Amino acid sequence: MQIEAASSIADRFGYRRRNCVARFDLTSEWVSTMNWDLLVFLKAWARSPRKVGAVIPSSPILAKAMAEQVELIPGQLVVELGAGTGAVTRALVERGIRPQDLIVIEMDPVFCSRLRQRFPQLQILNIDATRLEPVLRRHHIDSVDTIVSSLPLLSLDRKSQNAILRQSFRLLGGHGAFIQYTYGVGSPIHNRFYKGLGLSGQRISQIWRNMPPATIWRYRHK
Repeated sequence: MQIEAASSIADRFGYRRRNCVARFDLTSEWVSTMNWDLLVFLKAWARSPRKVGAVIPSSPILAKAMAEQVELIPGQLVVELGAGTGAVTRALVERGIRPQDLIVIEMDPVFCSRLRQRFPQLQILNIDATRLEPVLRRHHIDSVDTIVSSLPLLSLDRKSQNAILRQSFRLLGGHGAFIQYTYGVGSPIHNRFYKGLGLSGQRISQIWRNMPPATIWRYRHK
């Protein structure tokens, strides 16, 4: 019954199974797991809509585009924030990021349990991203090279945004990149943080074949 309910909701969002591949070039694996992930996403969104941000998982096309922004350099550490049910996580693994070079952060315990089942080879931390820096330091990690974020930054309160961004860019130092997507038309990092953190941002990709369409941004220290 739950799967049927999820299918009905998927229909409302334009994801009818008979049209999925033709309209969005979705993989058959994604289609087969979509109902379950959609149901989990909807439940998480109902519990905390501001922190989840979306009611449907990212498409494989968006996830792959995010992963393609990460350089394949062994030994460079990648942190994923807000992994959800693992769409971007899977794309990062398929791109060739080694398990020892990837740390996945997810606050929701249901999502986190699902991620650990799907990616037993990865280090997956069930924490709030506002505690990123102290938790990584407890794991003897003082710096990272790339942060890939699916967090709904603009939906978070200012205090949370400030904590996540300041800690992220301290960890990234002067060389690292912060990759973030948004469903909005403007930057997913508010202008108030640009000057304070000394950031430069660049719109690098528009993903039209996602529901809804998304834009990927890359940020660095100036």
